[in-house]
Amino acid sequence: MMKNKKEYEIDEKLAKTRLDKAIAVLDSDISRMTVQRLIDEGNILVNSKKEKASYKVNIGDKIEVEIPEVKESKIESEEIPIDVLYEDDDIIVVNKPKGMVVHPANGNPNGTLVNAVMNICKGSLSGIGGEIRPGIVHRLDKDTSGVLIVAKNDKSHINISEQIKNRKVRKIYIALVRGNVKANEATIDMPIGRSEKDRKKMQVTRKRKECSYSF
Repeated sequence: MMKNKKEYEIDEKLAKTRLDKAIAVLDSDISRMTVQRLIDEGNILVNSKKEKASYKVNIGDKIEVEIPEVKESKIESEEIPIDVLYEDDDIIVVNKPKGMVVHPANGNPNGTLVNAVMNICKGSLSGIGGEIRPGIVHRLDKDTSGVLIVAKNDKSHINISEQIKNRKVRKIYIALVRGNVKANEATIDMPIGRSEKDRKKMQVTRKRKECSYSF
């Protein structure tokens, strides 16, 4: 497999900086997530030796970075009609229909949103995680329809993931209810955690330390 090799030398500005952070500064085309993966795979050397991502670089350290050729994804593209709301060089925003699974998995190897996006974004996806494929930054359940943002490269993947993590992305859910709703507004405080009877399922729980979602 062909590799793209880059070499750097640490100056005083980056001295005592973590190795993964230093490389991300030296080469803005490589995300910190990619750097950490390359370090784990042994493709980044410091003075011809392997070091951990937490290694603090020193003045004069010679860094060698080998970037393996991006592999084609094992996920196949499929011509599946899907509503594209927006697309640029970094992201694609789609309206996922009810009944569609987001990512291929056991029981749903194809016919997913990722298969559809692979087909729509032919030639415009970069190597997320070493493979040419779209990056899923958030999900919707199979029977839930709605807007999904899909990253087309490492940088947008990390950027959007950080925004979601820091609650800078506002999510609005619309629910169809049956019966008479007395109040115009209400707060539903029902934390969801792992089911005590079936660990594969989730349930409403009052054990807040174990809950993973709250609405």
